[in-house]
Amino acid sequence: MAILPFKPVMNYLAHAYLSFLHPEVLAGNIISDFVKGKQKFNYSDGIQKGIMLHRAIDTFTDNHIASKAGKQLFRTYYGLYAGAFMDIVYDHFLAKDNTAFKDSSLLQFSTKTYAQLDQYTHVFPDGFSRMYPYMKKQNWLYNYQYPEGIANSFRGLVQRAAYMTDSTTAFQIFEEHYDSLQEYYIIFFPEVKAFARLQLATDFPGYHFQ
Repeated sequence: MAILPFKPVMNYLAHAYLSFLHPEVLAGNIISDFVKGKQKFNYSDGIQKGIMLHRAIDTFTDNHIASKAGKQLFRTYYGLYAGAFMDIVYDHFLAKDNTAFKDSSLLQFSTKTYAQLDQYTHVFPDGFSRMYPYMKKQNWLYNYQYPEGIANSFRGLVQRAAYMTDSTTAFQIFEEHYDSLQEYYIIFFPEVKAFARLQLATDFPGYHFQ
């Protein structure tokens, strides 16, 4: 199999979902990892709020008891990268969560997300700008639901990380502890969803976040 120029290496689906269909928040949330330091002030207020929401979600996720338990499964082999693997795992279970997408299919959600992001391509930072066409063409948001999509994400993470060469062990851990990882997601996700909605209700009083 040819190595694609870009593979999904973070939980883009969760960050898209936790933007609650607000276009500027979505743009900021998705590009946040490519925006360093004071660069955030180059963007509109709404996009800045999305950037900061992303960072708040990451902190909430890292400190959550379910995430800490899940990270222990990966930590022996992957050390500080254990959290990155858990982020991808969470996207898998979100993609398969019928309660998250009860009003619209995952495919419809993915299509709408790309349509909203397309309106902001002119402000994408260079790194994300190069990656986004692959994200959209390969429909990463939709493909997190499949085991091969997770394996591909794990490979992408390893390829971009220092001192890691093996992703097969991570996928074996994912398969062997699938039920436990799903339980961690069930505990975690309603709480991060409530956290993100509260953050946005404070930032955008009067806006109805679905």
